[in-house]
Amino acid sequence: MTPHGPDLLHDPLLNHGTAHTREERERHGLRGLLPHQVIPQEVQEARVLENVRAAATDLSRYTILTNLQDRNESLFYRVVTDHVEEMMPIMYTPTVGQACLKFSHIFRRARGMYITAEDRGSVAELLANWPREDVRVIVVTDGERILGLGDLGANGMGIPIGKLSLYTACAGIDPATTLPITIDVGTNNQDLVDDPFYVGMKEPRLRGEAYDALLDEFMEAVTTRFPRALVQFEDFGNANAFRLLRRYRDRYCTFNDDIQGTASVALAGVLSALRVTGGTLADQRFLFHGAGGAGLGIATLIAAAMVEEGLTTAEARSRCWFVDSRGLVVASRTDLTENKRPFAHEAVHAPDLLGAVEEVRPTFLVGVSGQHGAFTQEVVRRMAELNERPVIFALSNPTSKAECTAARAYEWTEGRAVFSSGSPFSPVEYRGRTLVPGQGNNAYIFPGVGLGVTAVEAARVTDEMFMVAARTLADLVSKEQLASGSLYPPLRDIREVSARIAVAVAELAHDQGLARVPRPADLGARVRERMWSPVY
Repeated sequence: MTPHGPDLLHDPLLNHGTAHTREERERHGLRGLLPHQVIPQEVQEARVLENVRAAATDLSRYTILTNLQDRNESLFYRVVTDHVEEMMPIMYTPTVGQACLKFSHIFRRARGMYITAEDRGSVAELLANWPREDVRVIVVTDGERILGLGDLGANGMGIPIGKLSLYTACAGIDPATTLPITIDVGTNNQDLVDDPFYVGMKEPRLRGEAYDALLDEFMEAVTTRFPRALVQFEDFGNANAFRLLRRYRDRYCTFNDDIQGTASVALAGVLSALRVTGGTLADQRFLFHGAGGAGLGIATLIAAAMVEEGLTTAEARSRCWFVDSRGLVVASRTDLTENKRPFAHEAVHAPDLLGAVEEVRPTFLVGVSGQHGAFTQEVVRRMAELNERPVIFALSNPTSKAECTAARAYEWTEGRAVFSSGSPFSPVEYRGRTLVPGQGNNAYIFPGVGLGVTAVEAARVTDEMFMVAARTLADLVSKEQLASGSLYPPLRDIREVSARIAVAVAELAHDQGLARVPRPADLGARVRERMWSPVY
């Protein structure tokens, strides 16, 4: 039953503000509760844009938009969808990093759910408090590794909220079917503990068996409460990310975006770059600066793609190298974690990145370290000496953590670099050319994967789905876009990109026997008819 009067105006999924027609005002008891003039959505949108553009900082712009989201979701998504290239850097990277740092200070209204360490034994009861039954996409974090910013505890809720906004804006997932969740297991960030405004638990992080028991209880309860939901893990610490993925991936419909989504968008960038540099995937040597979940996930998917092209697993892995905090990852080291050992090869140990470049002589240099400026002038110039078209991927987020800027990559390679980044960089003027650096944004991948998975109610999410998503994305990059420097389609085309990826993922789910609904005669039509549009 539709809410009445003030209750309707306080429901962001139903409230249209001054756009409510005369008839709607009469029918829903809104007469006298709104100003006289009926303002159409396109005029409301223009007013929002005027306010956003007049704000002094991106964080102020973020606050304006999130406040709008809490009042009128259709108008919020109309603004974001119509102006996605302008709004995405505000709603997600890099501004969402600032928003998470300030989350407790700019907190206005609770969105989503918070499950704490104190809720063990009653998670199912807690989830019953969520008012909507048909939840299809959940994004969950425990706040331990928010972007490149580290342990932000409950302040990390900005990430699930932001990711789900992109699910809707980029792929048309109905916002009424989304749910952001933070598992608040405390924080080891003393600044948060000392902050009187901090909204989370001021206890040391839960670890060990107690942590695992809480996560097990959560996964069982959330999939029982919402049996058709996809659960996306986001920004868990390296110690837990791979372990939890292995623990749950064959039991539930779940994936880890930092590992699998990042891997997929990076592989798409690699495939696009090869159209510029020439050669085959098997010919390449990859050097990753950073050996956490993102880097290891990318290497694993690249190796799987090489296997598809005829290499053995051992041969494929031998083409992927890592530098961690102790230098080049080589077989002789005794301090390696289980996740790094498959990529530890026989070589002379190099203590730093420049030495690793000399030892490995890579064709691709991939930054996933969260260390600003790690790609120094010496490193980038050495890459340019080794390669006619050196490929430089500075993928760490937010912008303040990027390994190098687009301008420096082009300058230090005399304009020969094939560059991609995790956060957006503006076009660069270099010797009479305008170079448009591509952003390897996970938003190219996870919304489309989620749309495809939910469209056919897939029982699980597989690595092959991320492989087909990467190949689909790479195929959508035009020759003109490659010539301009971009390895990805323009963000303005993101809904069509997501639809194409969704169809490919849905087809694969049917082929793998994972779809829980019959295959329709026109799968593309089924996917597109499920895409929600933000119009009144």
